Amino acid sequence: MGIKFGREYKDIVTDFVRGIEMVNGFYELLEMSAEDWQELDESEQEECLRTLADDIFYGLGSTPVMQVGAGSVRHDAGNHVLKVHDGEKLVSVIYLV
Repeated sequence: MGIKFGREYKDIVTDFVRGIEMVNGFYELLEMSAEDWQELDESEQEECLRTLADDIFYGLGSTPVMQVGAGSVRHDAGNHVLKVHDGEKLVSVIYLV
């Protein structure tokens, strides 16, 4: 099905990365521990986060909610946004248009 968006994809991913990294344990989706994550240098972490954002974005095209670490990401198609939650707390809204 896919997610419809009107903004530049690279801008969406940049915002999405910032939201995902606010979720406790997001690195678990990469099958990493907190120690493994901390051992990566900043550029490696950024690359992993961008890959993770791409993968989640793609997955949300067929499933409107995905678990990420201790939280979730939801595609709100009606409002054209992605909502990132850490537990029950909304930590980021990414506008798609």
